[in-house]
Amino acid sequence: MTHITPTHLADGRDLIYFDTDEAAAARHRDPELTRDTRELPPRGPAGTARYDALTGEWIAVAAHRQSRTHLPPADQCPLCPTTATNLSEVPAADYEVVVFENRFSSFGPDLGLLPADPAWGTTTTAYGRCEVVAFDSAHEGSFGSLGFRRARTVMDAWAQRTEALSALPGIKQVFCFENRGADIGVTLLHPHGQIYAYPFVPPRAAALAQRAAAFFEASGGRRTLLGSALASERSAGERMVVEGELVSAFVPFAARWPLEVHVVPHRQVADIAGLTGAERDEFTEVYLDVLGRLAALYPTPPPHIAAWQQAPIADALRPARYLHLQVTSPRRAADKLKFLAGSEAAMGAFINDTTPEQVADALRTVRPTRARKAYA
Repeated sequence: MTHITPTHLADGRDLIYFDTDEAAAARHRDPELTRDTRELPPRGPAGTARYDALTGEWIAVAAHRQSRTHLPPADQCPLCPTTATNLSEVPAADYEVVVFENRFSSFGPDLGLLPADPAWGTTTTAYGRCEVVAFDSAHEGSFGSLGFRRARTVMDAWAQRTEALSALPGIKQVFCFENRGADIGVTLLHPHGQIYAYPFVPPRAAALAQRAAAFFEASGGRRTLLGSALASERSAGERMVVEGELVSAFVPFAARWPLEVHVVPHRQVADIAGLTGAERDEFTEVYLDVLGRLAALYPTPPPHIAAWQQAPIADALRPARYLHLQVTSPRRAADKLKFLAGSEAAMGAFINDTTPEQVADALRTVRPTRARKAYA
């Protein structure tokens, strides 16, 4: 059982502890042990969102994020538990998993609706919410180095926050993700992820939703696109990495990135909150297994992005939407990275330097490792 304990930081931001240990949960319910004693300035105003009429996309402008904390030393980490010499974002002596509103938020804290008929020059408030998920109180490590129990608690945190954020006014999409490794651009080395609650459906999610809807409708509502892809991959086998009873992982047929693995439940479900307890258990196991295999491919663990693709919220065709996790890395060799240059960055046309079949074979063959140090 995961105990959920909400509280507030000194500037009014929400903070929530997720504990499986009852004694730890009891400590976090004691305001004397979790009071944020910092003298923080008031929260600044939300950033802005500008409409790009050429593409139909919204662009957030968050210049205030230029001052955010960047790769601090371990004794000044804002995600470690508070000490006498480091009054951090987590006002507790210890914790299992904690979620709090990002002090340097790209969206929010204001909530509202974007203009219904935007045009060139439309600027509005960047409504929404951004949260930080600290996976563990230890400064070094990653999601891939967590034990099963702790990783499973993170799954519960993602599910609870997905459900809560989806209920906020104006929110159209909830995105849970982890950036890992300096080559990806992380600004904090402490094991953590983030959650963005957008006031619009982002382009990638919209494209996935449109393709899924077209396939679902063409099949008369009998088949889902990702479900069919999963069945095809399990039948062929050459791109499968891990096959479980409830969850499987494979390298997609048209992988964009040198290292790319999709982790997919066998049952159609729209978001993390919709997974059963047994499905969350196996998802956790398969996810950790995949990260262990990726870490074992090269002398150092590759940088990666783990992106949870969930269904847009107010979607009439949520039965066609299929939750899945996409783990991608730009590492194309032990000492080489794939950079998004002209074709990818300017045109969105990806050129992969590896073959999905070779990558899948390498991941199946390698013995998973569980790295215990922070990624370089």
